[in-house]
Amino acid sequence: MASSGRGDDRGLAVRVKKKRGLKASSREWLQRQLNDPYVRRSKIDGYRSRAAYKLSEIDDRYKLLRKGMRIVDLGAAPGGWCQIAVERTANTPDEAHVVGIDYLPVDPISGATILELDFLDETAPSRLLEALGGDPDIVLSDMAAPTTGHRRTDHLRTMHLCEVAADFAIRTLKPGGHFLTKTFQGGTEGELLSMLKRNFRTVHHVKPPASREGSVELYLLAKDFKGRGPGWSEAEMGEQSEGDAGPLG
Repeated sequence: MASSGRGDDRGLAVRVKKKRGLKASSREWLQRQLNDPYVRRSKIDGYRSRAAYKLSEIDDRYKLLRKGMRIVDLGAAPGGWCQIAVERTANTPDEAHVVGIDYLPVDPISGATILELDFLDETAPSRLLEALGGDPDIVLSDMAAPTTGHRRTDHLRTMHLCEVAADFAIRTLKPGGHFLTKTFQGGTEGELLSMLKRNFRTVHHVKPPASREGSVELYLLAKDFKGRGPGWSEAEMGEQSEGDAGPLG
């Protein structure tokens, strides 16, 4: 189980000197990374990135991951979420059912199958399900669009990825399954929230401690998929009654 990155990380702060050719923004990012307790802890614990602690903290609170589950991880690079999923759903890597996908290369992860493919490729959904060997119990998405530097544009592009991931989850999840996706605070989540509330019993906004305080990053957790049921159609994704939407928070 991943331990918190906020343990005893006391020490002298690392400062990066100004260097010719190094942009101020790059120097600030490097300095922040060197002083980030989660980054340091991830190296000790053997995780690919600090993002592993985001999933582990969310799971500690909401108890999502259980032994024997089938997990899909969208936007898997560099692999931290796959590592946590394997650890928490299998006693040994051979027992794991975890499939990740990313257009970036990911070094092999014991217990996980990684597809090097853009999730927006039309073949991606079928290839994910084939590799998984069945419908997923949980769909995870830590996808974010490459930044352009224009905050509004970046937000809209990432929200599109959230909506595509949610659509995939609703089309493939087992009844009672869960969907977790990264989003950004920005006020354009209305349609996505409505779709999730219609199809899941509860929907929560979550900001785990490992998510930097100054970041607009936020996670949407939709729990207990209601299922597609007899006669379910694509239109039902937008036409089901609100039902018990559950709390946000």
